[in-house]
Amino acid sequence: MSRFFETVCIKNGIPQHLEWHERRMNLARREFFREVKPIVLEEAFAVPGEFLTGVVRCNIHYDKEIKQVSYKKYEKQVIRSLKLVCDPDIDYHLKFTDRSVLESLFKLRGACDEVVIVKNGFITDTSVSNLIFLCGNSWFTPATPLLEGTCRNRLLFEGRITARDIRVKELNLFTDCKLINAMRDPDEESAIPVSAII
Repeated sequence: MSRFFETVCIKNGIPQHLEWHERRMNLARREFFREVKPIVLEEAFAVPGEFLTGVVRCNIHYDKEIKQVSYKKYEKQVIRSLKLVCDPDIDYHLKFTDRSVLESLFKLRGACDEVVIVKNGFITDTSVSNLIFLCGNSWFTPATPLLEGTCRNRLLFEGRITARDIRVKELNLFTDCKLINAMRDPDEESAIPVSAII
């Protein structure tokens, strides 16, 4: 079994933002294996014919090398409510295939659709995404995410969002939030009122 995985969004046969996924994969491989030849994602996979239309989720499993590439038509989960859950020791700074710690926290959601994971009083991520929060006309993302997502890093690079510490007690400074990841583009996501975080 591979140690890591990467999720790439494919729209009408075209992989989205490959350079950001490639960068994260190669950083993870260097952290664990030191001397490795960089992966070039454009050379790593070809989209099968049955997945050339619509939105497709591509999972790439890898360690030193790519081990498996799989494709699945994407069905977005509707998320309207979030529950705060705390874990002071959680570490998910790389996209490990072992998601047991995230899955155990997700089970604590109760009647809510998703969880917001709190570490030492600071907002981090949901079990499947980074978060952005609206204050006035500006969007902010927690400066202390569990995982530096590719969408988050791209939006920071483009200057569309700003990183800042967000404590639980500061949530009332914001009006709305959005979940963002490779499959959830912020321009296509509905805002969730911060009041829906309990």
